[in-house]
Amino acid sequence: MPDEVGERPRDGRGYPVPAITPWQDGQPRFALTDHGRSADCALERRCSVCGVFMARGPVWRVVGPAESAAIAEAIAAGRPYRNLAPTMEGPGHRACMLYASMVCPYLARPNARRKVTAGDAEDRLTAAAVRGAARGGTGAVVGFGDYEYAVTDTRVLFRFLDVVEFLPHESADEHLAELRAELARSSARDQGR
Repeated sequence: MPDEVGERPRDGRGYPVPAITPWQDGQPRFALTDHGRSADCALERRCSVCGVFMARGPVWRVVGPAESAAIAEAIAAGRPYRNLAPTMEGPGHRACMLYASMVCPYLARPNARRKVTAGDAEDRLTAAAVRGAARGGTGAVVGFGDYEYAVTDTRVLFRFLDVVEFLPHESADEHLAELRAELARSSARDQGR
């Protein structure tokens, strides 16, 4: 677990709560995104998982099967990829997104199903985020050169630019060695300061 994630508030089971997760009646609502928290992270360039500032340079996010397939196709064809359709999923540090891909059941396994509805059947951005929906297919942790965002009255929208790293997975535990290496690099950088 990245140190910054370990410092996050915890739910009653001891699980760290991501920076963009809303709380209701003293309990985190893991499948949902809090508008204000997400807006603060976008405006202040903070990681959507740990809430700590992200230096200029690449940012990462976890993507589902459709976007993973589109990125893989673009890379294979030697074309640039840019998600022209905005997403409500904010960026984060590389270690935080590798970690999130493994500990979130929905992100981690293709057969995992959503426990709660996080979307609206009439809304194309969230229509797939309904109770019982399976992730399916190949997910990925993807690094992007940068991101753009817009904060509206009801949501925060992101677009990501210039793929710099593509780490596909059927099961996110495939990223464990990479997460350990990233945490070791971070620790070495911190000790060198």
